[in-house]
Formats: sequence, structure tokens, C-alpha cells
Amino acid sequence: MTEPSGAQTYYEEIGGFETFRRIVAKFYEGVAGDEVLRPLYPEEDLGPAEERFLLFLVQYWGGPSTYSEQRGHPRLRMRHAPFPVDERARDHWLQHFRTALDSVSLTPEQDQQFWAYVTHAATFMINTPG
Repeated sequence: MTEPSGAQTYYEEIGGFETFRRIVAKFYEGVAGDEVLRPLYPEEDLGPAEERFLLFLVQYWGGPSTYSEQRGHPRLRMRHAPFPVDERARDHWLQHFRTALDSVSLTPEQDQQFWAYVTHAATFMINTPG
């Protein structure tokens, strides 16, 4: 028996893990070549950061809680505090996330919901005047 669509999480509604994996992979394609953002990632390989971000988004939107099981509470501002995030970095981050969202097939409502969250979260991460 299937549950009514109202009982689905956003995670399930947009296609589950595969959709989130595609969004995050596309986002990190942009980050890899970005002169503003790439220096904020100290690891030579972006793979670990990509995996952390994927697991975070999956959990946030109602998927498995693997992120918290592996890393504890997200504490986003604390985890980003060592990195200077100014408005320019936020704008670059959002540009790549917009490209990533545009690369998957979401309804306008689903897109708006995801975009509202990431624009708020990106602004919340600003910790450096710029």
C-alpha cells in the first residue's frame, strides 16, 4: 500500500538520493573551477566535502540520518567559522547552486522551496564583512 502523497518527505517527493546526488555533483563541478570558492576548501580533493554536503542535504530534507550518525549535529555556522564567507562568496555559492537546481527536473514549487532554503542558509553563513 502506498502512502498518500502528503505523507511523502520532500526528499522522496523530488526523487530521493539520486536527485540529491545529481544536484550536489553539479554544484561541486562549479565550485571546483571557481576562483572565489575553491580556496575555501582546504582538501585537495573536493570529494569529502561533496559527500558531507550530500549527506547533510539528504538528512535535512527527510532522507536517512547518516549525516548526524557520522558527524553529529550540523552546527553549520560553527563548522564554517574558520572560512571567510563574505557576500561575494555567498553570491558565487548561490550561482553554482542555481545551476545545480536547474540541472534536475523539479516542479516550480519544489524548486522554490529548495531555493528559498539555500538562499537563506547561504546568507546565514556570511561571517566576514565584504
